[in-house]
Amino acid sequence: MTTVRVPATTANLGAGFDTLGLALTRALILDLDAADADAVADSHPASRAFHTAGGEGRIAVHHDFPAGRGMGFSGAARVAGVVAAAVQRGDDWSARRAELLALAAAFEGHSDNAAASMYGGLTVTAGEHCVRVPSPLQPSVILWIPDRETSTKQSRTMLPDEVAFADAVFNIGRSALFVAAWATGDLDVLRAATEDRMHQDRRLAAVPDSAAALAAAVAAGAHGAWLSGSGPTIAALAADAPTRAAVVSALERLPSGRVDECAIDQEGTTVR
Repeated sequence: MTTVRVPATTANLGAGFDTLGLALTRALILDLDAADADAVADSHPASRAFHTAGGEGRIAVHHDFPAGRGMGFSGAARVAGVVAAAVQRGDDWSARRAELLALAAAFEGHSDNAAASMYGGLTVTAGEHCVRVPSPLQPSVILWIPDRETSTKQSRTMLPDEVAFADAVFNIGRSALFVAAWATGDLDVLRAATEDRMHQDRRLAAVPDSAAALAAAVAAGAHGAWLSGSGPTIAALAADAPTRAAVVSALERLPSGRVDECAIDQEGTTVR
């Protein structure tokens, strides 16, 4: 049996819209030798990517994180599909990671989730460029996940065609600050680095419980918190045990949503 394991992700990380992605220790697993009874439908994003990339036959997909919640499900599925097609052909898929990422990102429409799923850790993407940022930090990622889905396509219709100059400068500074803080381990500025003036307020206005969860995580002392992708999930960083306990407790007291704790996936996509 050949399986492709691809991590879930959280993207944007506040100000880094369509640019920053972080891999999580939750995963989508694609079985390349699926029995017909276990195979996913041809309409599944992993199956579409697999067949479009030249794969043949049926595949099965299992995952321990939900779709439609802002945890990079479609990006992970498309990465899994294109990697599986390369593996089936006998290609050295690992040597072709950049090419396969470009293909998955083309299917996805943006590369932030797909890049983190492919490489693991924190990734920064800009056009065809992708850089993985090393860090001395090993924080917990605490997720507040409501029992509903968000359409990324619909969520993007809430975003403006233009942003004010001051807001653009604000976001550029915050996203650069996040990368610098991550690379140096500077916890003191991470919370400020996850602030945003481009997309979060508009999206959160439509999901007040997510807005309340974000506020609760920040008030509890999270070392940064943001709307995960297009939501409705909220992600928060906790770099020590007391902060982790405080954030988990604050989120568990909310009237809705479930709390999940995970670490940062450092492997990215693997094939076994």
